[in-house]
Amino acid sequence: MFKKCLLLLLSGLSMTAIAADKYQVDPEHTFSYFEYQHWGLSVQRGRFDKNSGSIEIDTASKTGSLQIAIDADSINTGTETFNKILRSESFFNAEKYPKISFQSNRMVFNEDRLVQVEGDLTIKDVTRKVTVDITQFECRFMILYLKRACGANGSTKILRSDFGVGRYVPFVSDEVTLSFSVEAIKD
Repeated sequence: MFKKCLLLLLSGLSMTAIAADKYQVDPEHTFSYFEYQHWGLSVQRGRFDKNSGSIEIDTASKTGSLQIAIDADSINTGTETFNKILRSESFFNAEKYPKISFQSNRMVFNEDRLVQVEGDLTIKDVTRKVTVDITQFECRFMILYLKRACGANGSTKILRSDFGVGRYVPFVSDEVTLSFSVEAIKD
């Protein structure tokens, strides 16, 4: 097995060699986080700890798809009191709407580099088109998994009131930056 792995590493696999490969999101290396202005005093941050999904990518044809599901109940602000408030009917209503989802409908490349992912973001059964700007993207053989893996970082800005999560606007900013750190392992 080691010899096979070494041969793969030395063969210099190019990105075009992975035409239409499928990857499963690694929940241990994937999370979604958000930041917003709190009463004009400071930028506050939180994250969602449970994420799942899949990626299909063909860099030769510059196409692919990305599907991410976020467990709304996994919100983590660092304080359980605030987590409960955000899970409540006043905000995410995590009991009624347990999943936040993103489904891509277009990937934008600059040469071999993924630079944007356009798609539909759904929060509380409200779906809006968003564009995620990709700041980092890389695929390569990972000796840790003995498989190829891809990783990316990206972000987009939304108005939370567009998704029915606008309580306390304008005191707490309506504009929220959503960011994603995703790693996925080839099937």
